[in-house]
Amino acid sequence: MDMNHAAPARILVVEDDRKTADLVALYLRHAGHRPEIATSGSSGLEKAERGGFDLFILDVMLPGASGLEICRRVRESARTPIIVLTARTLEDERIEGLEIGADDYVTKPFSPRELVARVNALLRRAPPGAGQILATGDLRVSLETHRVRLGDTEIGVTRSEFEILVALLERPGRVLTRSQLLHRLPNRGEIPLDRTIDVHIRNLRKKLSVARDGPNHIETVVGTGYRCRP
Repeated sequence: MDMNHAAPARILVVEDDRKTADLVALYLRHAGHRPEIATSGSSGLEKAERGGFDLFILDVMLPGASGLEICRRVRESARTPIIVLTARTLEDERIEGLEIGADDYVTKPFSPRELVARVNALLRRAPPGAGQILATGDLRVSLETHRVRLGDTEIGVTRSEFEILVALLERPGRVLTRSQLLHRLPNRGEIPLDRTIDVHIRNLRKKLSVARDGPNHIETVVGTGYRCRP
């Protein structure tokens, strides 16, 4: 199966026909991707809302929630590429899917090779994780789901802590002053003191050190500010 090359991606296939789902997953694996299957709209929606996928393949007619509903929900918070599968051929129905945010539309019956080619074409435009994951070492921050993970451990952070961590990870090794970090905080007009940053940094360090012993990812640069250990 010589498919057009694209970076390996984690792909959610939501299809209630198990044979079709397994066939799609087989071709995706041969193309180097990591597919995950959901056979109902409700389970597909649950998996999609957890985040972490680089592309969605959604059947339209599903028990529990339609593929278009999943597409609509995904588009409320993310620009993850979406391909919609359908047995319908009416132009209005194809347009509906595209209007609510689908990137491509494939009509059943379809060629699995063509589907994988379309997957790879979308992934070349939006490579897996592009603009969605910031990382240094084993610390990973998802801009899509606002989740922070250190190794296999998920770290609960406040919105302000999240924004500070994102600012530091966007510029690994670069020193950011307290004033620069202050401007990243939500409702910053209500926070008059740079000292507030020190409090958030201290809380972040504590949470990260509890999750994993070892050198902290956030360094203090005396008299200047903070930086993320590259």
